[in-house]
Amino acid sequence: MNVLEVRGLKVAYGQILAVKGIDLIVRERERVALIGANGAGKTTTLKALAGMIPPASGEIRYLGKPVTGKPSFELVREGLALVPEGRQVFGKLTVEENLELGAYARSDGPAIHQDLERVYGLFPRLKERRRQTAGTLSGGEQQMLAIGRALMSRPKLLLLDEPSMGLAPLMVQRIFEVVREISREGVTLLLVEQNARLALELSDRGYVMESGLVTLAGPAAELLGNPQVRHAYLGE
Repeated sequence: MNVLEVRGLKVAYGQILAVKGIDLIVRERERVALIGANGAGKTTTLKALAGMIPPASGEIRYLGKPVTGKPSFELVREGLALVPEGRQVFGKLTVEENLELGAYARSDGPAIHQDLERVYGLFPRLKERRRQTAGTLSGGEQQMLAIGRALMSRPKLLLLDEPSMGLAPLMVQRIFEVVREISREGVTLLLVEQNARLALELSDRGYVMESGLVTLAGPAAELLGNPQVRHAYLGE
């Protein structure tokens, strides 16, 4: 089943067209990478998919239903969650309060507690710092918290925007180990990532965006071997 189908998506900021009519599909339990240079339109695409900015035109279907223009809070209730670029945690709230906010749309108290313990199992460091304010965490810890907060909504589709940005290599490795584990548990993933090699090695399929358009698409292994991709994005 296709969890996400995007047809002819255009997104504009005023008169500037940032996404110029793209098509993409994410199937159930897939890991799909969206790569490209800064300014290619990747983050804008994720924001439109997550209901944070309205598309200028095109269609977004989630779990077979049209959701074009639906607000974020409704999509979260339906199982579509975004881990935003730059983490965007609530700095004055504690780690645990941030995580609890991720479950704001839920009313199943015992299951929320189970999911909280699950997040702490994935990220033991968050449990150690659960009473600490989020603004005092390191960048890597804040990224763990942003992912954990999204998981508290029990997503079927998780959109990840630049999870490795600004992190030390060991922390990046840990974050991607957890992303793999989340995938093994059945969550479908759409990943925007500046580190193209890391993204494609994690993913089943990939899309390459340039100047608001999808210019290449295919199995991740094929894109890793594509001379154009290797030259432009893998530094080879």
